[in-house]
This record gives sequence, C-alpha cells and structure tokens, in this order.
Amino acid sequence: MSVDDEDISISRNEEAGRYELRLGGRRVGLADFYRRGNTVLIPHTETSPEFGGRGLASRLVRYCLDDIRDQQLRVDPACPFVAAYIRKHPEYADLVADA
Repeated sequence: MSVDDEDISISRNEEAGRYELRLGGRRVGLADFYRRGNTVLIPHTETSPEFGGRGLASRLVRYCLDDIRDQQLRVDPACPFVAAYIRKHPEYADLVADA
C-alpha cells in the first residue's frame, strides 16, 4: 500500500517532548527530543512495525532536522537512525553540535 502525502501529518509536540508522525490521524511514528540550551538531543525514533519500509521514518527525521534548523538550534543525533540519516544527507551535517 502506498502512502499519500495528504494522509501524512508531522508536528512537534512540545509538551510531550516528541515529534509525531500521523497517518490518517493515527500516530504511527515518533522522535523523542530534549532541549539542552541551543542543542536538541534526539535519543530515540520509532515507527509502528506495520508501517515500516515506506520511508516514513526518513520523512519524520527530515521534518525534525528542518524544524531544528528553522529554530536556529543544533542537534545531538544520539539515535542511530538519525545519525545515519545525517551521514546519508550531508546537507544536515552543519546542524550537528560539536562533541
């Protein structure tokens, strides 16, 4: 089954400390985050197993990184998936906080 763009919504839930990806109104993915000064730590991302392999996690991470850039913050990609995404998409490398 393909995923239509109009069925997808992604938002930052500041109160819960996570980005949420919804498909047809159902939350099927999330990325936890913690803000520490000017750095946003992303320790964990997940997608519901039945929705794996459709590129949803990548769309969620791209949204997170774009949102972090829009806020003029840096990212600590503690989640291995986020770190791998940044390695594959070097246009986000400038967001990585210095170790």
